[in-house]
Amino acid sequence: MSHPLSAVSQMLERNQALFEGKHLLVCGALEDEYPRDLAGIVRDLTVFTTDYSYFRGQKEALGERIVFGHELGGAPRFDALLLLMPKAKAEAQFLLAMMTPLLLAGADIFLAGDNRGGINGADKLMSPYGGKPVKRDSARRCSLYHGELSQSVPSFRLDDWFSQYQCQLGDTQLTVRALPGVFSASELDLGSQMLLASLPPLTGTLLDFGCGAGVIGSVLAKRNPGLEVTLVDINALALESSRQTLAANGLAGTVLASDVYSDLPGSFDQIVSNPPFHAGLKTHYAATETFLAEAPCHLNGRGALTIVANAFLRYQPILEAAFKQTEIRTMDSKFRVYRSLR
Repeated sequence: MSHPLSAVSQMLERNQALFEGKHLLVCGALEDEYPRDLAGIVRDLTVFTTDYSYFRGQKEALGERIVFGHELGGAPRFDALLLLMPKAKAEAQFLLAMMTPLLLAGADIFLAGDNRGGINGADKLMSPYGGKPVKRDSARRCSLYHGELSQSVPSFRLDDWFSQYQCQLGDTQLTVRALPGVFSASELDLGSQMLLASLPPLTGTLLDFGCGAGVIGSVLAKRNPGLEVTLVDINALALESSRQTLAANGLAGTVLASDVYSDLPGSFDQIVSNPPFHAGLKTHYAATETFLAEAPCHLNGRGALTIVANAFLRYQPILEAAFKQTEIRTMDSKFRVYRSLR
C-alpha cells in the first residue's frame, strides 16, 4: 500500500528532471517512499539513512540500494547528492561533511526541506563546498536549492564530530560522547537527571530504551556492577554515541538498533527510559505508546518499567491499562517519573 508523499517530496517530484540519469546519493530526513520513484529514473541510487525504522520499511523495495548506519565511506562515485534537511543544523553539517568526499568533481548538490526546518540556511551550509546555491523551487512552505561541488573537500573523520562532556549524578561521574543531533549531545537533560535520582540499586538485566548518547544505561551500569545493560535506539548516530560513551567509561553493554521491540533478544528485569516524543518537526506519540503498552511482554516475572516524561503527556492511563501497578515516584512542574510493575 503506497502512502501519500510529503510536501518536500511533492516538490522534488515536479523537479524530477534534475535527477535523471544521475549516480545519486540520498540522505537526511527521509520520511516517505519517494526514493522508490527516484530509483526508476536515476542511473543508480544509494539511500543512506540513520533511521532504523525507515530502513526496515524500505529494505524490501530498495534492497542493496538502502544503507543503514552512522557512516558511509568509500571512493568518490556519485555525481549528485540530495540532502533532505534534518531538524538539527549540526546534523546537516555532519552529513554534508561525510557525503561530499564521496562525490565526483563538479557533482550536483541538492538541498531540500521544510522552510521551518533550516533550509533557508542553505547558503551557509553550501559555502565550504562551492559557490552560492540557486533556489530551484519553492512550494508548500518547502524549498529546493541546487549547488555544485566546485572545490576539493577534506576526507571525513568521524572522530572530529564527537562532542564530549562530563556529568555528575550523585556519586557517579560520567564522560559522555555524542554525535550531532543526538539527544543529550551537549548536556544532560533535567528529565534524565530526575529519573536517575529516583532509581534504587538494580540487579539482573536492564534495557535502556531510546538510549540517545547512552547516559542512562551507562550511569546505571557504573552504579550497579554486574547489571547486564542493553541499549537500543532507532538512530544510528545515537547507537554509535552510546558505544563511545560506554567505552569512554570502561563499561560493558550491548548496543542494538531496534524499532521499538523489533530486534530485541529476550526479556529484561528492568526497562528504564526517557522515551522520545519529538520526531522531525512533528510530535509523534505512536512509537512511545507502543513501547509502553507492550512493555509487560518484554519484562521478566517481577520486572519493572521506570520512565520519565513531560508532565503534560498522558502516559499514566496507558501504563495503568498495561500494568498491574503504576505509581508516580517523583514529580515537579515539568516532569513525572512513573514506575510500573508487571
